[in-house]
Amino acid sequence: MAKGAGRGAGTGPQPASGDRRGGAAPDGQPVVADGMMPLWAVSLGWELRRGRQVILNGQIRDRWWFDDSPASFREVVAGTLAARGAEVVGWWDPVGGLTFPLAEHAERFDRLAAAPSATGRGGTGTGGADSGGAGADGADSGGGVPAAAAAAENSRGPRRDGEEPPAEEHAAGRTRRDGERQRSRGRLFAARSPGRPRSFDDVVATVQRLAASPEAATAFVFEDVDHHLPPDRPESQLGYLRLRAAMADAVTPHSAEGPQPHARNAVLCAVGDVGRLPGWFHLEDPRIAALHIGPPDPSERRLWLTWLLRYFDGGHDAARSDLEALVGATDGMAGWDIESLARTSRLRGAPLQKPDKLLELHRLNVNVDPWAQLDRETVARAADALAARVVGQPAAVEAVASALQSAFVGVDFGHSGAARPRGAFFFVGPTGVGKTELAKAVAELMFGDRSAYARFDMSEYQQEHAAERLAGAPPGYIGYEQGGELTRRVQERPFSVLLFDEIEKAHPKVLDKFLQILEDGRLTDGRGQTAYFSECLIIFTSNTGAEELRTLLEGREDELPYAALEAHFTRAVEDRFRQNGRPEIYGRLKPGVVVFDMLRREHIVSIADRLLAQLTESVRERHRVELVHDTGTLHPWITARMSEPEHQAYGGRQIRNELEQVRAQVVRHLLEHRPVPGSRVRTQIGPDGAVRVTTETTDTASATGSTGTAEPPTADTAAAADTAGPGGPASTKEGGEPA
Repeated sequence: MAKGAGRGAGTGPQPASGDRRGGAAPDGQPVVADGMMPLWAVSLGWELRRGRQVILNGQIRDRWWFDDSPASFREVVAGTLAARGAEVVGWWDPVGGLTFPLAEHAERFDRLAAAPSATGRGGTGTGGADSGGAGADGADSGGGVPAAAAAAENSRGPRRDGEEPPAEEHAAGRTRRDGERQRSRGRLFAARSPGRPRSFDDVVATVQRLAASPEAATAFVFEDVDHHLPPDRPESQLGYLRLRAAMADAVTPHSAEGPQPHARNAVLCAVGDVGRLPGWFHLEDPRIAALHIGPPDPSERRLWLTWLLRYFDGGHDAARSDLEALVGATDGMAGWDIESLARTSRLRGAPLQKPDKLLELHRLNVNVDPWAQLDRETVARAADALAARVVGQPAAVEAVASALQSAFVGVDFGHSGAARPRGAFFFVGPTGVGKTELAKAVAELMFGDRSAYARFDMSEYQQEHAAERLAGAPPGYIGYEQGGELTRRVQERPFSVLLFDEIEKAHPKVLDKFLQILEDGRLTDGRGQTAYFSECLIIFTSNTGAEELRTLLEGREDELPYAALEAHFTRAVEDRFRQNGRPEIYGRLKPGVVVFDMLRREHIVSIADRLLAQLTESVRERHRVELVHDTGTLHPWITARMSEPEHQAYGGRQIRNELEQVRAQVVRHLLEHRPVPGSRVRTQIGPDGAVRVTTETTDTASATGSTGTAEPPTADTAAAADTAGPGGPASTKEGGEPA
């Protein structure tokens, strides 16, 4: 085929011998992109020669390499059909109706549509045998009988009143009525007024007639028919039946040349998603095949990049190795994306010699990178900032801070071309020791925004089909249009901290999704849209091994060393992944496994003081009453309660559970005694271990009444402040307000 045939220059059949697009490679070698035709177009030709009609689905909005230059999907399909001998290539879509992408094909269609069919009925022209028009002599075409009856009527004179018409007049009347019915029937079945068919039904009817005729080689493509005929509407079923009939009735034209077998007249469909079509439309007919159009393969991407090389920043100095690195980095990108990548390279000054940075700028399309905006001092002191939020976890805080500093500096052991997440951690340890709190602290520290933190409860993903919630349901299933929860989140907020809580409860099939994320840094949803995790921090939490912690603590007089605790949880995590049949996931997470320590005695008091301070603030805001805690009795009491092995296993949550007794007594006291604003309420633990709440009313509080003005601190308050230390819940400022 001469160059330019794909643009409408030539329409005759082309020889298949030695032609890569003819359906076979020389010497039986695999077909690869050669600058003339994409591989899916070669597959289209094969399917047509097998006698099938084809539903093209997938990336039909993309551009492709065709005839040594970029071309749209319509140009590629029309050029391919014309190169295979189609004399007429028509294209229908809901917006433009019936059009003709190649030159002179519209005139050929008009001649074929106007020509009488084998039944003697015209297509869209006039003058058919049953058109109901007048003959050359002006006589009625209904057979001449009405004209004879009219002549007989005119030859008679007027009848008198009451006179019966003669018998021949009865016959003439019946003949005249029969003629009128024949003319009405002729107008009903006659050809339409001159012009091309406009409505979808008229186009399908004309296409069916032309495809079923062997007199000419024709090809028609119906694009986006799923939007014109929504499958969920009952009235659409008839339209699909008519279209399938046109596809099934197509025959092989007499003008077919070249080696056999020859293709039938083509009636094709082009849709973005074949799942939007009724299943019976193509699944119940073996003569109809679905052909998926995916992104360009490496050879096609190499053609694109070779042509666009001069448009890239640094393209003039690029070596062959630079081009090959970019070919690998653009895996999964469409033709339009590759072309816009060259524009990004020029606009952002990103040379193609650095493909990772170039793709990062292209995908994120942001001018402010939160990682680049981080203050160096903030990153250097990350451990101190995190330790202020999470008490009693020096090892975990140090491990996370070190990983954050590495991600900020950007120093690593080379790269594999895959944009992996900035960091991946596996937090494991007893429950209630600060795993979730550390993830929130990291989000606020790195991105300055708590909304950058997203939590996914893996207990909701225990079923195998739950993996569809992360990446979206496949085409044809409920929820397909919504996409996946995880992919949608990352597409909307590429800079995020993603927490997958209690990962051990997820189904093993769900874990396979994380394997792709950790290895390639991306995940494609059911709609074909890809989410990139290169700017994310991924944190998994697990309580695996916590159920045996109580057994380890029982019978010990001293505290369990952290080294023994770390070995226990590390072994438990590895065993769990091996039982699930996913040891490769553990292999990728092993450098990021962080074992959280159990709460030690010195940390119990700090956590209890924080909770008591929150209770004090709540009482002050709601009731304008000062709540003071006697830490001299509360601290020994909570420490003794948390020394029991069954309480140690539950961590900080158990401290909160124990302090519920204090909160309950405060609530009862407020309801029963109704202390006036400005009063001071004291909590303490009695000799019997019970919580006691008392009100200390001063003259100042009585005088102010409900104004809320607090009295000066008393000696007891000052003593409590000295016991709690500076900043404790029992310390006071001037005026009695809590510090």
